[in-house]
Amino acid sequence: MPLTKLQFRPGINRETTSYSNEGGWFDSDKTRFRFGFPEKIGGWVRYAINAYLGSARALHPWVTLSGSQFLGVGTHLKYYVNEGGAFHDVTPIRATTTNGIVFAATNGSSTITATDSSHGATADDFVTLSGAVSLGGVITAGVLNQEYQVITVPNENTFTFAARKAETSISSITTTEGLNPIPVVANSSDSGNGGSAADAAYQATVGLNSSVTGNGWNAGPYGRGTWNSATDLSVDGATLRIWSHDNFGEDLIFNARDAGIYYWNSSDGVTARAVSLDSLVGSNQAPTIAKKVLVSDRDRHIIAFGCDPSGSGLGTQDPLLIRFGSQESLTDWQSSATNTAGDLRLGSGSEIVTAIETRQQILVFTDESLHAMQFLGPPFTFGINAISENVTIAGPLAAIAVEDMVFWMGKQEFYTYGGGVQRLPCTVRDYVFNDFNELQIQKVTASTNTSFSEVWWFYPSANSAENDKYVVYNYQQKIWYYGNLARTAWLDRGIESNPVAAGTDHYLYTHESGLDDGSTEPVSAIPAYIESSQFDMGEGDHFTFINRLIPDLTFRDSTATSPKATFTIKTRNYPGGTYLQSQAGSVAQSAAGTSTVVEQFTDEVNLRLRGRSFALRVDSADEGVAWRLGSPRVDVKPDGRR
Repeated sequence: MPLTKLQFRPGINRETTSYSNEGGWFDSDKTRFRFGFPEKIGGWVRYAINAYLGSARALHPWVTLSGSQFLGVGTHLKYYVNEGGAFHDVTPIRATTTNGIVFAATNGSSTITATDSSHGATADDFVTLSGAVSLGGVITAGVLNQEYQVITVPNENTFTFAARKAETSISSITTTEGLNPIPVVANSSDSGNGGSAADAAYQATVGLNSSVTGNGWNAGPYGRGTWNSATDLSVDGATLRIWSHDNFGEDLIFNARDAGIYYWNSSDGVTARAVSLDSLVGSNQAPTIAKKVLVSDRDRHIIAFGCDPSGSGLGTQDPLLIRFGSQESLTDWQSSATNTAGDLRLGSGSEIVTAIETRQQILVFTDESLHAMQFLGPPFTFGINAISENVTIAGPLAAIAVEDMVFWMGKQEFYTYGGGVQRLPCTVRDYVFNDFNELQIQKVTASTNTSFSEVWWFYPSANSAENDKYVVYNYQQKIWYYGNLARTAWLDRGIESNPVAAGTDHYLYTHESGLDDGSTEPVSAIPAYIESSQFDMGEGDHFTFINRLIPDLTFRDSTATSPKATFTIKTRNYPGGTYLQSQAGSVAQSAAGTSTVVEQFTDEVNLRLRGRSFALRVDSADEGVAWRLGSPRVDVKPDGRR
């Protein structure tokens, strides 16, 4: 028989059996399709040498008129502005206490108890202490007067923290494990109270890193909420700390979901903290709580979704209310005949989940419907129409706009909107949703990699509390593929020349950079593979003998001296049987003097395989390897019926 070319349809299909998907691909990791052929994805390197505190779930870049380039990073503990690779803490101050804090230490312990009446802090909150004097021993003024993270809240008037070496700032002791301070243990001389005149600046209350279900006394992490009060966790799950943010000119507007709206003035410099929007001079009825905030690009309105109403309702959240300030104004939110401020309220659903701006309108998602919000101009400013009912979305981060289209992950489906809502046919739907941690569904984050016409969703698998897998829709080729990669936030190229993503190790990474995993020191290889569905030679009624494989691939862009990939062919006799034989052969780049041509590689791989059906697998596990598969061929001979 002549050589048989192995050609497969692009994309992964897990909606059928491997055998019925003959001529297609069935499994993959760290591979994508370009021009219909599979290739290994690009690598990643650290964006900055420093780590940050908390899990990042929001990234926002912008450039000022003076050329300063910033990156907003929102975590469940802090909000940072990154400039030049350095993370600057701009988390707003929630409350301050002046001349009102005293301290108590225990001999042989680093735990310090601070007393501040009605401090309002919860476990894991951050507080900056100042004005204290020595307790008399090793707990000096320098030890006390630092930023600390609250450990426990014994009651509404006290909290504890762990004393550490003086002049070691939170930022300087940030590691991949969080805080790694040098503790200071009190001695018997530490019997003072710190002078009875210490000050405290409490940062905005931290959020949850994972959703928690249930209510009652044991719901949620210890120390959350005030002493002797009911838990703030709902039956359906507590609010995950998710940030939304947008630019107001050169400055930043951002919001912690179900918490305050804040403003950061870039002209004040990276050492300045953000402030509450309602605290600005001249503020008139600005919302104090919201689920999301954005700035409309076409008409320059700040819009708050799921916020509190003006007037007597200020401070009480309405999860279906939308409010917008007057055009080009930070502070004017009270509707009048002389401004464009106003509000709208949705009539379906129980809460607004998210909103996303497109070229023509703003799409507003509730937990069960989709609405389109459009700028009308005076006197109504904005109008809103229902687009579709019975539409779900996985969470506040699960939708992304691409040109004139919006893609999002629902609770059991994928959707797209381009003038009308459509379910997106998905060949890996069951694979994704049958291995999914629904408790952590709010962590799903949608992103784009427009260089390859891809929409990515990172999601937590069934046995993971954090995003550890991804699924990709290539909207140009209309195909799907997936893999394993732990990312909590993603930012496409634009201001940044390459995509930037947040890892679960508290570092940012520049993607499509290099070929290897830059999260390790030194860098390590990125294992990548793709495996076909079963295929027959002929009708599958005869056994077939394969004695040769003629590979077809390129190692273009590889940096390894001798890049290689492994070709494996497996055989079965029946669709439901086990693989009876498996034989692998290494396909390596051939040497050609000092100027190796990447298309020069192993001529053939000798095999001795017999079966009715076969599967092909291509993988690599070495550093510096890039590969793209073409159309390999096999030398086959009929081998009878028995």
